Amino acid sequence: MTALPVSIIGVPTDVGAGTRGASMGPEALRIAGIVKAIGQFGLAVKDCGNLPGPTNPDLPAVNGFRHMSEVVAWNRSLHDAVYVELRGESLPIILGGDHCLAIGSISAVARRCRETGKKLRVLWFDAHADFNTATMTPSGNIHGMPVACLCGYGPSRLTEIGGHVPAISPQEIRLIGIRSVDAGEKCFLAEIGIEVFDMRYVDEVGMRRTMEQALAGICSETHLHVSLDVDFLDPEIAPGVGTTVRGGPTYREAQLCMEMVADTGRLCSLDIAELNPALDRRNMTAELAVDLVESLFGKSTLMRMHQ
Repeated sequence: MTALPVSIIGVPTDVGAGTRGASMGPEALRIAGIVKAIGQFGLAVKDCGNLPGPTNPDLPAVNGFRHMSEVVAWNRSLHDAVYVELRGESLPIILGGDHCLAIGSISAVARRCRETGKKLRVLWFDAHADFNTATMTPSGNIHGMPVACLCGYGPSRLTEIGGHVPAISPQEIRLIGIRSVDAGEKCFLAEIGIEVFDMRYVDEVGMRRTMEQALAGICSETHLHVSLDVDFLDPEIAPGVGTTVRGGPTYREAQLCMEMVADTGRLCSLDIAELNPALDRRNMTAELAVDLVESLFGKSTLMRMHQ
């Protein structure tokens, strides 16, 4: 597993979401022990604290987008913070906050990969495809648009944050655990050609085969970014999210995903998004998220020999 020092960046905002509360996610993850959990693997862990940013004005959409200026401000700030840590040879972990924040974090990762000549692979664990545009979504909530924005489909204020449009190519991302896709998104995803492993696919072939395909082609020159929306998990085990969708992965399936990522030894950056403590039960979702992070960093039941 990676020996890079870890930098934790809190982003306490829910400006991209339709339900308030994800702004409390970073503190819930700290209370659940994320710093100690990573430190037990002998890694240096620096908690950079929370980024400052605009508050949530809780206003309706304007021209198809809610809180555009606030979303742009948070993502520019996060892009800059993540880029600094990557240049310093650290592994950034972003504590969200709603999932619109992946625009800032992944655009910074992609920028650094272009500079260093590394290949990028993004694993997007989510119940939703997050491939909406302003014309497809009635809500205007930008947390449903980050994958589209990263692939160059969206307002220039968001698509240009990393200095390169598109920030990533559709071939660099894999969507895993998807089970809620808007009608327009279905057509758009097929048209663009993003590889999607929805829950029917997981049911048919199993999580091990799914992850083998999602990780195929990763090598020593790959920067692997994991973007974990906690609504990826089944709400029976992870109720603390604003957009629950039944039929998600079980505890063991989720652990297997993280363990197989750890087996590659290529994890270089991580988002944890959409944790909403206001909807949680005794911080159980935050504790589960920390449990999964431990598996990402190499926790396993037995010592395993990897080929």
